[in-house]
Amino acid sequence: MRIGIVCYPTFGGSGVLATELGKALADKGHQVHFITYQQPVRLSEFNANIFYHEVRVPTYPLFDYPPYETALSSTMVDVIVNNNIDLLHVHYAIPHASAAYMAKMILGKQGKRIPVITTLHGTDITLVGRDKTFEPVVTFSINESDAITAVSNNLRDETYKHFRIDKNIEVIQNFVDVKRFNKKPIDAFRKVIAPNGEKILLHASNFRKLKRVEDVVHIFAKVLKKVPSKLLLVGDGPERPVAESLCRELGICDDTRFVGKQEQIEEILAVSDLFLLTSDYESFGLAALEAMAAGVPVISTNAGGLPEINVDGKTGFLSNVGDIENMSMHAIELLSNPEMLKQFKANAFAHAQHFDIDRVVPMYEELYSRFLN
Repeated sequence: MRIGIVCYPTFGGSGVLATELGKALADKGHQVHFITYQQPVRLSEFNANIFYHEVRVPTYPLFDYPPYETALSSTMVDVIVNNNIDLLHVHYAIPHASAAYMAKMILGKQGKRIPVITTLHGTDITLVGRDKTFEPVVTFSINESDAITAVSNNLRDETYKHFRIDKNIEVIQNFVDVKRFNKKPIDAFRKVIAPNGEKILLHASNFRKLKRVEDVVHIFAKVLKKVPSKLLLVGDGPERPVAESLCRELGICDDTRFVGKQEQIEEILAVSDLFLLTSDYESFGLAALEAMAAGVPVISTNAGGLPEINVDGKTGFLSNVGDIENMSMHAIELLSNPEMLKQFKANAFAHAQHFDIDRVVPMYEELYSRFLN
């Protein structure tokens, strides 16, 4: 198959999933064409079956805001026609689904039919899409897709709740390449971070308010009083200065490291003991699943789709949003009990295998084949 994939090229979950899906499809012999405004961050290795097409947005004094959606639709048409694309898979509804609809109509006038699959990822539905400015277009373009998928049962239910969707939404959950994350820890690396054998706690996100990074810092401050430990914060975003200021206020800077964006997060996960995810909402929680694939238990909120992957009392613990005391208590309990921590690590790794890439990618292939046949 020749598949066009439209996504955001950033570190967010939708871009990560779309890129990993495209790479997996290319490894299986399909020809994959990425269409976006810059090369996706996880598209770093050469693959003869992968092509990248940049969306160039012209700038004119007439426009206060560059017309990205129009440029994207035109690029889609160009790529589809000149590469004989069989199917278009767009990730994140805004603006990709509406741009795909426009491209589909243009191609229809030229006598070419192109099936469009739309995958919903989270804030395109739960936050941005529900804004009255976008809702009518989001609803229309989702309904005009040939197939709709959501990355969790929770996201499917939220979509039906807030939008008038008259089509079936199939749930194909996020996935992880377990082989990639199942790495042996590098002792020298761990000793640099925790020279005296301290436990290593980890948080990774885009540091938006939704992630409640301040809660992560407060939890760690409480853990540190009971268990010698270090905190690594991976990623960057608008809330990073707030979190850095809080670390200084709590006097825990010596035990905290902000390491910025990291493409090879599997190396960091391999030396970590516990993953913290304190979000207001996660449609799925891909960062938590990646941690589990590395054998790292997860302390998380019970928001959104997180209970679908983090099994309370087995792969980690779930708490209500903002319940710092409860999350701290569970973190201290795990880190203070070596046998319990060892069992939870084994449980996390075993559960992550249910979401392995080799199990999930064939679901997308079957979906594609349904429309191409």
